Amino acid sequence: MQDILIKPIITEKSMQDTGLGKFTFKVNKKSSKTDIKKAIESVFSVNAVSIATSIVKGGRKRIGERRVEVSVSSWKKAIVKLKEGQKIDLFDQAPQS
Repeated sequence: MQDILIKPIITEKSMQDTGLGKFTFKVNKKSSKTDIKKAIESVFSVNAVSIATSIVKGGRKRIGERRVEVSVSSWKKAIVKLKEGQKIDLFDQAPQS
């Protein structure tokens, strides 16, 4: 299960979706929706209602002092919608002052 979920995606858009009960993760490119659902439910003890996946196309990136261009590989993103009233603590926002 640990090799399916790679990391949570914390962006402005994904944090807005947490209010709707949707949580975004970077997942293994070969994992299926049922694998992702089982992993989410076992790791976070929540009930997943639906899973939406997409392949994010890799691109080119310049790194280093000499600005060498390297290619970035594509990766898979999963948006998990949870049962009403459930949440994942990784995505908790700090109260704004």
